Amino acid sequence: MRRVVSVYLPTWPTDRLRARARSSKNRRGRPGSGSAPDADEPTDKPFVVASTGAQRVITAVDMAAHRIGLRRGIPLAHGRAMVPDLTVADADLDADAEGLHRLALWALRYSPMVAVDPPDGLWIDITGASHLMGGERQLLDDLVGRLAGIGVAARAAAAGTPGAANAIARFGHRPVVVVDDAMELVSTLPLAALRLPPEMTTELRRLGFETIGDLKATPRAPLAHRFGSLLGRRLDQVFGRIAEPIVPVVPTEAVQARRSLVEPVSTAEALQAVIRALVTDLCGQLEQRGLGARTLDLLWHRVDGTMQAIRVGTAKPVRSAAHLIRLLVERVDKVDPGFGIEAAILTATLAEPLTAEEVGRLVGAGTDLAAHDDAATIAGLVDVLGNRIGHDRLYRCAPLESDVPERSVTRIPALAPPVPAGWPSQWPRPGRLLTPPEPIETLALMPDHPPMAFTWRGVRRLVKRADGPERIHGEWWRRDREMAAARDYYAVEDHAGERFWLYRSWEGSPETGPVRWFIHGLFG
Repeated sequence: MRRVVSVYLPTWPTDRLRARARSSKNRRGRPGSGSAPDADEPTDKPFVVASTGAQRVITAVDMAAHRIGLRRGIPLAHGRAMVPDLTVADADLDADAEGLHRLALWALRYSPMVAVDPPDGLWIDITGASHLMGGERQLLDDLVGRLAGIGVAARAAAAGTPGAANAIARFGHRPVVVVDDAMELVSTLPLAALRLPPEMTTELRRLGFETIGDLKATPRAPLAHRFGSLLGRRLDQVFGRIAEPIVPVVPTEAVQARRSLVEPVSTAEALQAVIRALVTDLCGQLEQRGLGARTLDLLWHRVDGTMQAIRVGTAKPVRSAAHLIRLLVERVDKVDPGFGIEAAILTATLAEPLTAEEVGRLVGAGTDLAAHDDAATIAGLVDVLGNRIGHDRLYRCAPLESDVPERSVTRIPALAPPVPAGWPSQWPRPGRLLTPPEPIETLALMPDHPPMAFTWRGVRRLVKRADGPERIHGEWWRRDREMAAARDYYAVEDHAGERFWLYRSWEGSPETGPVRWFIHGLFG
């Protein structure tokens, strides 16, 4: 099932100018002089963008200007009458469009199919890609959060069609919306959500239509006779009756291979043959540039005008045709060819220079890097698993310099180089830590004896052997509360031979502070 995200940037022109001012740290004139705001100017001061010429009209407003009643379309003179020290910048549609294109290229991290939705939005086809971010909600939250971090206000909606996602993003009531069946919600939205010309929307309102649902319940022929084919096409697009393809952006410097097919193909064997031809061409181009692929996007153009996409990634730069073919062929079953595939484009969306060591291995092993080197074999396995479950879910644990056990470990990429730090060797550490530690009930002699028995998750266990205590103090430089915090750790074994890592925690002193027992880890 197709899933499309629409990203709406309600204050894109003003956000772009503020972001540019912050990045350049360049003051560009006094407020109200027709230039962008200063980098240090507060964001709660109204800022607008206006057209040039004799009759200047406000074309964009920021949130501060919107709150005091300034809107697009009103004369700039009226706006200055409302706010005498209003900050104004000249409209630059070309710069806005160029910035939106760069933002679309940035959004390629979420899906290989990202398109510009001018003048203030993006479309992202996330079909088959959302699981790599933990789900659609997590993907949208991450997207909106990252944009907010760079000062760009955004609303996003995921739905089954581009038209429905566009309507909900712009006229919904929440900044992030995920809907499976958008038809009922779309029917309640105003006519403006259909992306119709303003004069057509005004005329429809004069006839008594207020929502998309009103139009949906009206016979099509009279509407088509009066308003032409656009109205019917927009209704069909929003409800998914006809396809609405999006044209993805492609980095101009990206390495790319194309194949146009004489006849449409639809079988898995034919698609695999196309993949082999594309990868061979791509690796030849990568070799000429001294690069290795990190992310590959394969777009299949169907005869009905829509596209299917495959994305694979590698942990390290790769130029082995055999390895890249294997990664792509594994994803062929995710492609719905429909009535046939008529063209295919393979793009190295992310490519990096190969190191001297990697080039040496490649030269020594011929074209099959993964078959002649143990390190390369591990890298190949990491790539296969990463593309199945997501590279962010594939990691290894590494030590950090910290006395507190839960802070002494971190996740690093599976193929990251070794870290110099190590865990304490004089005291054993369990293979599995519980996060967070779980409270237990104990029977113990105070102040420094191990427990004689403990109850964890409803099961009472008698302690046969114990080793400890190992006292660990809090890291006082992090926060004042840890100044007096301490733990006594014990490695204990019950009568069944199972081994546990327990600790006694208190604040103050063992004699006067409140004492609680926890289980923190499991051995073996």
